[in-house]
Amino acid sequence: MVDKSIDLLLFNGKITTLDNQKPEVSAIGLKNGAVAAIGTDEEVKKLTDNTTQQIDLKKRRVIPGLNDSHLHLIRGGLNYNMELRWDGVPSLAYAMEMLKEQVRRTPPPQWVRVIGGWSEFQFIEKRLPTLEEINAIAPDTPVFILHLYDRALLNAAALRAIGYTKETPDPIGGRIERDKNGNPTGILIAEPNAMILYSTLAKGPKLNLGDQTNSTRHFMRELNRLGLTSCIDAGGGFQNYPDDYQVIENLHKNNQLTIRIAYNLFTQKPGGELSDFQKWSKMVTPYSGDGMYRQNGAGEMLVFSAADFEDFLYERPDMPSNMDGDLKKVVRFLVENRWPFRLHATYNETISRALDVFEEINRDVPFKDLCWFFDHAETITDLNLERIKVLNGGIAIQHRMAYQGEYFINRYGKQAAKRSPPIRKMLEMGIPVGAGTDATRVASYNPWVSLYWMVTGKTVGGTALYGDENKIDRLEALRLYTLGSAKLSREENNKGTLSVGMYADMAVLSEDYFSVPEDSIKDITSQLTILGGKVVYAAGDFSELDQGNALPVSPDWSPVAYYGGYYQPAAHSHCSCHGKHAKKASLDNLLGVTCREATPLNPWSFGCDCFAY
Repeated sequence: MVDKSIDLLLFNGKITTLDNQKPEVSAIGLKNGAVAAIGTDEEVKKLTDNTTQQIDLKKRRVIPGLNDSHLHLIRGGLNYNMELRWDGVPSLAYAMEMLKEQVRRTPPPQWVRVIGGWSEFQFIEKRLPTLEEINAIAPDTPVFILHLYDRALLNAAALRAIGYTKETPDPIGGRIERDKNGNPTGILIAEPNAMILYSTLAKGPKLNLGDQTNSTRHFMRELNRLGLTSCIDAGGGFQNYPDDYQVIENLHKNNQLTIRIAYNLFTQKPGGELSDFQKWSKMVTPYSGDGMYRQNGAGEMLVFSAADFEDFLYERPDMPSNMDGDLKKVVRFLVENRWPFRLHATYNETISRALDVFEEINRDVPFKDLCWFFDHAETITDLNLERIKVLNGGIAIQHRMAYQGEYFINRYGKQAAKRSPPIRKMLEMGIPVGAGTDATRVASYNPWVSLYWMVTGKTVGGTALYGDENKIDRLEALRLYTLGSAKLSREENNKGTLSVGMYADMAVLSEDYFSVPEDSIKDITSQLTILGGKVVYAAGDFSELDQGNALPVSPDWSPVAYYGGYYQPAAHSHCSCHGKHAKKASLDNLLGVTCREATPLNPWSFGCDCFAY
């Protein structure tokens, strides 16, 4: 309790605090951006006066603000307003309808981009679009569709815009699919890494600085809508420091961040990785910054020779022989300079070689309490978990398997999939684990899909991956997505629980996470998101508290202005024809859409123009 009155009281709720002394309360009091009191309504109301704002929670579930331990927010924010999101869309038919509409409104020379966050297994059709279908919709507007880490689909207009022809050679580590005459078909294949996909995407037009700022603010608002208040930004390809950090740093300077960001620095130059980190070590200090924006060390790319992108359609790539030497130089420098680090590693074989390097360095320059962790670790063995624990390391897990688990099963079998990754074993061993998504280019940024995956052990297509031995309960999953992630940025004393003195970051949920059916977990959103004691998103019962709705979307052709981000049925269901053109009742009911004048010859044509979003 405190002596002075509180600024904000939230009462009549079901508040999960993750506080060991008071794990569930009905009321919480906030002051100066921190939790000032938790307890019963009567206890906390005693701290109010006539200046205290009061919010009746109406028995809704409240949780600590979610914290994604592996999100590409900074890069994703620069591009969010350009991208058509298929995240959560339940039908390919509807996804293609969205694509058709966006092609119509996108001006030259802009592209239509569908960049990750979806899988064909989420569609009732269980298939990808064909190049013929994409070209029929978009004969003149470039279209780039990224599918996981394995391929991109480009229409003929995109091939022309990029300049890929019969004479264009395949890049190292990638393949341009060709027809019998040697001409590019429009499919780019990652064999074995995704560089061909990302380097091709980088050739497209960018938004101007003002639109990038607007885009980043809308992306943060979308994350707030889902209950996210913090993340660790994992850097990314074509995300140069400090050039591509101008927007996020300006937003921070102007107090316009609505997500707390701890950022890692991601090397950009194959062969020049050590020089990157040497340069950055003179520019920034780990953990410098403040509670809204702070430096978190190196990674997830430390050296390019250690990057084993997971593409389960193909055999595991063997890392080159120079990986160990490259990694040794960089990690030794980081440890000597006490820089925390993270390393992208999908496969156990890569992890084994990295641990050989870490253990050798540790004998000369002890890691001690240095914060370091692996990202992903889908196929890690118990032996390597033991080695990580000895070195006081951690692991950041993401729901990438929710989007490509079916591919994993096809290649490695159901038995191997049961521990991909072995979450339960990590926790039993006491290894620090933080949860996240790895959004935006592969899996979706929706934290509730990640929580659903951990709790149910299923993919977005409903395929069961894990048995009871590798699933975790809802409270454990929530703890990984809050306090677990905070530990990976050394912020567990400031956030992750709703304890007195911690940041006042929380989400009031649309449905009770602890009682909804398991399959409904992924449909949860936040009705009220509070960051540092201030409302950053509000909807439904609390919509009058929202301050962010007035922010327009720019440019005006942006898909975000028409569809938002993650699929929301209510935002896609307005049709004035009252069903007179309906042809497929079961699909229409699923989508909440009644206007459908499709024909077998032209499945993406519609008999009326009444679609409004």
